[in-house]
Amino acid sequence: MIEAVGMRPALFEQIERAEAASRRWFRAKFALVWVVIMAALFAAFAATDNLDADFVTEWSPYILGGAGITVLVSVLSIALATVLALIGAIGRLSRRAVPYGVASFYVSLVRGTPLLVQIYIIFFSLPQISPLLILPAIAGGVLALGFNYGAYMTEIFRAGIQAVPRGQTEAARALGMPENLIFRRIVLPQAIRIVTPAIGNDFISMIKDSALVSTIGVQEVLWRAENAGRPTLHTLEAFIIAGLVYWGLTIVFSFVQERLEKRMARGDR
Repeated sequence: MIEAVGMRPALFEQIERAEAASRRWFRAKFALVWVVIMAALFAAFAATDNLDADFVTEWSPYILGGAGITVLVSVLSIALATVLALIGAIGRLSRRAVPYGVASFYVSLVRGTPLLVQIYIIFFSLPQISPLLILPAIAGGVLALGFNYGAYMTEIFRAGIQAVPRGQTEAARALGMPENLIFRRIVLPQAIRIVTPAIGNDFISMIKDSALVSTIGVQEVLWRAENAGRPTLHTLEAFIIAGLVYWGLTIVFSFVQERLEKRMARGDR
């Protein structure tokens, strides 16, 4: 009996070592697949004899310098979108006709029109109504992106709020807590935890959609790629660099999102 008990830790250690070795081998094969695919793509582009290595070396730092503006626009836009989505979700859940009607109109209008059209209206058309509505390029881009994503995230927040077990709110009412306090202390914290993965996905999508604000002069990655590639007739290299920058940003923030989700899921485990 004592020997059997003593064998268990050793057996568990062997199993853990085997699982760790299996994970390392999987990661190695995964990385090798990526390296092979990227090498094949690079060889295919190089075979066309259209890639100018000197251009890539000279202009890559300039194009990469727009990544800071891309991240800044995306962060400010997702913050605005989160606020609008929370307000919209409350309106969509309201039993009063006016808040429900306003929130529903907002969601329907934004989801029914293209993002690029909304950017043009905010930046080019609103100043025709009043000079006070003339916005800097970055502010206009942030407003358009936040306004657009806020409508889509409204439904995410609404679903997150409704996913909070009703028994918790009923118990709070039985204790005499007012509705505002119930929402702030019980419903909202749990709803935010539920919708965080979806917000992370939208943020990653927003990083890519932020390229559209280059059309109004925001000097982010795509704007710099166009500015570098078109005058020199090296658009292939410029846009490949821009694509790699966007790809790198999405990989970084996808990793951050994955770590955040694992940390928030510790309570469930």
